Amino acid sequence: MRYLSYRGEDGAARFGMTDGESVFDLVGQAAGLVDFLAQPAAAIAAALSAARAAGPTQRLDRTMFLPVVPVPGKVVCLGLNYADHAREGGFAVPDYPALFVRVTSSLVGAGEPIIRPRQSESLDYEAELAVVIGRRGKRVPGAEALDYIAGYTAFNDASVRDYQRRTAQWTPGKNFDATGALGPVLVTPDELPPAARGLKIACRLNGQVMQSSSTDHMIFDVPRTIEILSEIMTLEPGDVIAMGTPPGVGHARKPPVWMRDGDICVIEIEGIGVLRNPVRDEVLEAAQ
Repeated sequence: MRYLSYRGEDGAARFGMTDGESVFDLVGQAAGLVDFLAQPAAAIAAALSAARAAGPTQRLDRTMFLPVVPVPGKVVCLGLNYADHAREGGFAVPDYPALFVRVTSSLVGAGEPIIRPRQSESLDYEAELAVVIGRRGKRVPGAEALDYIAGYTAFNDASVRDYQRRTAQWTPGKNFDATGALGPVLVTPDELPPAARGLKIACRLNGQVMQSSSTDHMIFDVPRTIEILSEIMTLEPGDVIAMGTPPGVGHARKPPVWMRDGDICVIEIEGIGVLRNPVRDEVLEAAQ
């Protein structure tokens, strides 16, 4: 099944399911998508049947997407999770994941602009698989980790590289407003290989392939990552884990390739879909 969060014609935040062409609204079935997916399977099946019977509410190609989880409790990201990406940046291949977090104000939905902040020219792209947690878990064994997943989506961990390098911690370069695109849809695990293994993952900038790899090349796979993170923190429904990016990022190229105003950045993950976002320069608000 494929789910999405979006704005209705009245501008209100909504969530629903899609068949790839139409949107079937599920508002009224739960407070939000994460709460909906936390219901018993029978309740979900009944709600989906009712939504299909009621018919579509709008076309998918005319939908204004929100981040598929609009307000995650936390977004935990892995750095250097593909060996070739670690090497292209001059880092050692890690034996423990490099971890950082994103704040919710850094997120945008599919189709929304990724904003290049006015104080930097160094806005980079990063194609990533993202995992959405569906059950509360602490110290989850790797063998049980897949039972805690609500679904998978795509993420563009767009990074402001000069700010990322200003400190030993990567927080500044990873949390500028409207730089992390999440979506467009949440794909339930039954539609994908276990742990989303073996999926092609790519980034195209203005139609040119910049990254092309497979989720098989992740150093820390999904079960191991959930095991590691849940040893540190309690994972909650709606939490997002961004699984790191493959090689080919802009900062490692000679000369570097940065995203600019007017660019179109596309992340595509096999079996999940296409996350497309324009890039826009930050517009300063007029002084009040």
